[in-house]
Amino acid sequence: MKKNLTWILIVAVFFAYAASTLRTKKDKSAFRLQDFASIPVVLGGRIQPLDSVARNSLLIIRNNTSVPLEGNTLDGRWGSFEELEAQGEKFFTERKWYQFTKHPKKLAPIEWLLEVGTKPELADQRYIFAINHPDLKSKYKLDEQGLDRSGLTYYRYADLGTNRESIMQDARAAGAKKSEERDQYEKAVNNLANSMVIYERLKNSFQPESTHNFAADLVEYQKLTESGRQAMMEQQAGQEFDETVFNKFFQFARVYAFMGEMAYPLIIPPPSGDHDRDHWQNVGSALLETARTDKIHPVVPIFAGMTTGYQNSKAADFNAAVVDYKNWMQQQGFEQELRKGRSELYFNNFAPFKTSIAIYIFAFLLIVAYLIVPSPTLWNASFALVGLSFIIHSSGLIFRMVLEGRPPVTNLYSSAVFIGWGTVVIGMIIERVWKNGLGLLVSSFIGVVTLIIAHNLSLGGDTMEMLQAVLDTNIWLATHVVVITLGYSAMFLAGLFGIVYLFLGVFTQKLTENVSGGSTPLHKAIAKIVFGIVCFATLFSFVGTVLGGIWADQSWGRFWGWDPKENGALLIVLWCAVILHARLGGLIREKGLMVCAIFGNIITAFSWFGVNMLGIGLHSYGFMDAAFKWLMIFNATQLFCIALAFIPQEYWRSQLPGLGKAKTPGASGKARPKTA
Repeated sequence: MKKNLTWILIVAVFFAYAASTLRTKKDKSAFRLQDFASIPVVLGGRIQPLDSVARNSLLIIRNNTSVPLEGNTLDGRWGSFEELEAQGEKFFTERKWYQFTKHPKKLAPIEWLLEVGTKPELADQRYIFAINHPDLKSKYKLDEQGLDRSGLTYYRYADLGTNRESIMQDARAAGAKKSEERDQYEKAVNNLANSMVIYERLKNSFQPESTHNFAADLVEYQKLTESGRQAMMEQQAGQEFDETVFNKFFQFARVYAFMGEMAYPLIIPPPSGDHDRDHWQNVGSALLETARTDKIHPVVPIFAGMTTGYQNSKAADFNAAVVDYKNWMQQQGFEQELRKGRSELYFNNFAPFKTSIAIYIFAFLLIVAYLIVPSPTLWNASFALVGLSFIIHSSGLIFRMVLEGRPPVTNLYSSAVFIGWGTVVIGMIIERVWKNGLGLLVSSFIGVVTLIIAHNLSLGGDTMEMLQAVLDTNIWLATHVVVITLGYSAMFLAGLFGIVYLFLGVFTQKLTENVSGGSTPLHKAIAKIVFGIVCFATLFSFVGTVLGGIWADQSWGRFWGWDPKENGALLIVLWCAVILHARLGGLIREKGLMVCAIFGNIITAFSWFGVNMLGIGLHSYGFMDAAFKWLMIFNATQLFCIALAFIPQEYWRSQLPGLGKAKTPGASGKARPKTA
């Protein structure tokens, strides 16, 4: 028991950490922010809580969901940005990694969203716009101000607002070009303009940006609707009209029409019991209808009570309006939408993939330590942590499936999450068979990398967006997409085992050591593992490609059309076939098998990401030209690893017997030499 106590304690700490993420988040202020955050709205064609609107907007604008309120000056003084700016400072830095005693105040995403919607003059002072292109900074004279965070610089809307028209003009010029023809400045200004527009739309989503008491304005507007409409009709007919009433009513109508055009999420539900997402409205559109019908939608005054209460720091008024809204939704039969809002809010706070990353990293470090200094404690702790992280990873996948009502893979983001999951499954099975640590090494490593890739893909906004019509078929998403994605997982796993083989062979003597508890040398064990994984990848890639052809035949009327994505899938199948034939035919041995497996990483990455960057074809649902640089860097790392195989054997630390003497039975039954 004493021998197990250390690794049990390590696992217990991470289990407690994971369990803490399951708790329902509590409000830290008098405002019922969590209840407000769960309010369902429609954005991107789907029901989602206001919390998701806030988080996804911040991801697009700021590339993260934290809005800091405190930081350092260049000379190291700490304080709130307002206080430091009052002292003449213009440039700040966020908390440094070594400032362990500093716990800066931050706005939660939902607090930021409320501030943008009700206190825009305060929100304009927050450092949320990421600008890092030097020409963009120079043109708008931003070099000597801003907030630095690990080399990234953030600016306020107040810093940019005076240059808005120039920014939009440059963005329109950039938008007129094809994406692949834009230079880095044009891409940067286009992203900035998009962020500014989203921010401005959020400002006008709950109430007019210029109002200081929306609830009182609504009362006055409702009183004016009948007389104001009459005055407008008389004015248009060239008759005498009440100019005072006309001007007041026209001013309201102009402001609400602007809201109708600008508002970001649709927050006004349709009539009782109507669950059609297309029938939701924004506040501005609902109020314009009031001018025609004299009836104001019952939810609009409730939202006005929330915004006015928060704007005036009256928690009781805000909380009462939130409760009224929830009660109204329940009475009108919108329990399904309320439940969706609560569930997705819980998922956002749970953040399973973020938790999994932290645990995968620690498990990876432990298994690396085990490979250096073999210890059952390290192995047990790493295996248990990978298992714990896998459970959390799986719970996140299942939770997303339930929220979306879809199979696990629907877009590039979910494919990254699922590829990592599939790799961990295969890696843990391999580890249970061989128990040499390599299965844990590769599964924890790919688990971390794929979830980090998924996080970066989430910076584009909502990761649960509605699918294009051709993808809106659950049976094919559950078969073709899942099967072929498992093929991706297997190819990456085989390639990583190939990398491990070459690094262990060149830099250590471990390849010649026997696998723990057996007489099989490690190099032979890895060769068997890679060959088996390639067989698995061949099967799943082939079956997935055929299923895709059947789906294409049903959707587009042809089984195969030489679409870039189809060609990418075919390349994986063909490369797997080449590897298997070359290995079974004796054309390659262990080292050649590893080189081919690593090159398979390049082919798989092209099929997964590269074809999307072409921006052509029926399958380009996740076009991401920004990932081109990272794809090229990844390919360069794989070519570097392949180059290790060409280091002469005498320079390897692991002197493998007969590495260059492949023998296979010839026609006469005698062994004949083959190339390595």
